[in-house]
Amino acid sequence: MRIERINIEEIKDVREGVDLALLDPLIEKFRDKKGKMIPLLQGTQDIYGYIPREAFEKISGETGLKLSDMFGVATFYAQFRMNPVGKHIVKVCHGTACHVQNANSITEAMQEALGIDDGETTEDGMFTLESVACLGCCSLAPVMMIGDDTFGKLTGTQAIRIIKEIRKKELKQNQPD
Repeated sequence: MRIERINIEEIKDVREGVDLALLDPLIEKFRDKKGKMIPLLQGTQDIYGYIPREAFEKISGETGLKLSDMFGVATFYAQFRMNPVGKHIVKVCHGTACHVQNANSITEAMQEALGIDDGETTEDGMFTLESVACLGCCSLAPVMMIGDDTFGKLTGTQAIRIIKEIRKKELKQNQPD
């Protein structure tokens, strides 16, 4: 499972496309409120899909929150992302029921099929793979969730087939008529 601290130096530098002006209403909303750090981080992630380094710096500069405190919170809680994620987030459950039903085979199949490790995003930006503690679908173990769609009683082969279908749909949608 992905439960490791992220080294600040490892955070990808993704400067293009980050419009920091989008943060202005969020910062104004929480500027003088107690307990503003987590709502600011959540709101920032809602805006960009992750928390860009420049956003940390802007929030710190405008609210007085310490960068080290914000990084500490953002790297402690699994809900926060420090790097851009793919269009489709593939969550493979590794809770007890899924683990017993060989969830590792699903994760390994996904890693091989996508060419990425747990927590990484494919080069084309299509998929991000995540191992999660529990998806709450124990009766369907082993389970994988992509977006709002849940797939249960999976084998590695079935999981790969699902990924291939999503890719096929994406290619079809992106082809000119």
